[in-house]
Formats: sequence, C-alpha cells, structure tokens
Amino acid sequence: MRLAKVDDPLALLFPPACALCGEPRQQREICDPCCDDLPWIRHGCSLCGRPLPPDAAPGPCGNCRWPASALSRVIAGLVYEYPVDRLVAGCKYRGRIELGQVLGELLAARLACAAREPGWQAPDLLLPVPLHPAREASRGFNQAAEIARVLKRRLGIPVARRLARRLRATPEQAALGAKARAANLRGAFAAGDGCAGKRIALVDDVITTGATAVAVAEAARAAGAEEVQCWVVALTW
Repeated sequence: MRLAKVDDPLALLFPPACALCGEPRQQREICDPCCDDLPWIRHGCSLCGRPLPPDAAPGPCGNCRWPASALSRVIAGLVYEYPVDRLVAGCKYRGRIELGQVLGELLAARLACAAREPGWQAPDLLLPVPLHPAREASRGFNQAAEIARVLKRRLGIPVARRLARRLRATPEQAALGAKARAANLRGAFAAGDGCAGKRIALVDDVITTGATAVAVAEAARAAGAEEVQCWVVALTW
C-alpha cells in the first residue's frame, strides 16, 4: 500500500486524490489498490463482529463478547490497525473533519455486503454515539455524526442525532481498562421517547471494549427501543 500522503494535512484538498496515498482515484475516497489492501472484516461473528476464518460457519464466535447485552449485534468494517488507526486519529484528534467522509464511505462499503446476507433487515434509525456538549464544542464536530451522515446518503436511513444525549462529561476512555470504562460510563447517557418500538443502529468510529456502545444501547432499550445494533468503522479485538 502506498501511504506517503496518509499524514499530509493537504492530501484531501486537491480531489480526486486518494485519502491514503494521494494518487488519482475514481469515485471512492480511497483508490482501489489502497482499498483492497485495507484490513477488512469480510467474515465476522454474527454478534460481536470480530473477524473469523474464511471457512468458519456463520454465527456467533466461540469467545463472543455479547452473550447477554443490550446490543443485539455489532457490524464492523475493518480491524483497527495501520492505516485505519491513522484515519481515525486524524479525524478525531487532529480536527480533520473531512476524514469523517472517508470513514463513512468505508463503513458503507461493509454494510453493502452485510445487506446481502440472509435475514438482513435495515434499522429504522441511525443514532450517532453522542459526545458531551463540551467535548463536541472543543472538537468542533462529532465524528460519529459525520460517519452517520454518509450512511444516510448511501443507505437512505434517517439519522436521529438528538435521540440520545450524554448527561455528564467523563474522562477519555482511551486511558482506561475495561472495568474502568464500564464504571466511567454508568448512567452517562439518556435516550428519548423516539426510541420506542424502533430498530436502531448506533454509529461510531471504533469499538475497543464496547463499554460506550453498550451504555448507549442500554439507554435506548430503557426508552423502549425494540432492537439496538452497533455499526462501527473498526474494532480492536
């Protein structure tokens, strides 16, 4: 994979250039050679989304993280490794909002494959995982909302951005272990009555332990959601 331009802040200002290598591209945000080289999850656990061997039978994996959870399913596009981690970090921590478009296109490509699987049923609403208002103001945008914006355009599913809210600011999850993450997020989210009877897909950039997604899903289920999935660009396990 040609990655000379992945850290260049000017790489996306002169389209049509690949977001990773800067070489000419056609329709997608990433050129075909770079896209083919990404760490795609082409065959994942039907519950937690973790990658499975190509010859594994469809269904849950042997070490599934969601045997009893408010989340019914995780669909992830990619493994969180280079260069996916650079794209996420560039969007999230370096203020490159345009990379939200790239991440959304990658997730949309994975969902296009998932939609061809037996039993697929599209959700009623997309719910970007909310940031606390102070953090969103500091960052200037919510990367999950930018990703959801692309999915709305590609899939035709409405985005209900205000359906859930973060009630309190919490320390950054990245510095915490699994138990601390869960404790950190306990009671941190609330969801509105618009969840009642709806099938909802949470949208986010990365799942690490799943604590954030589970906390939002619990709030949505408490508000009457029929089902809550999580659609995420990448996962770490």
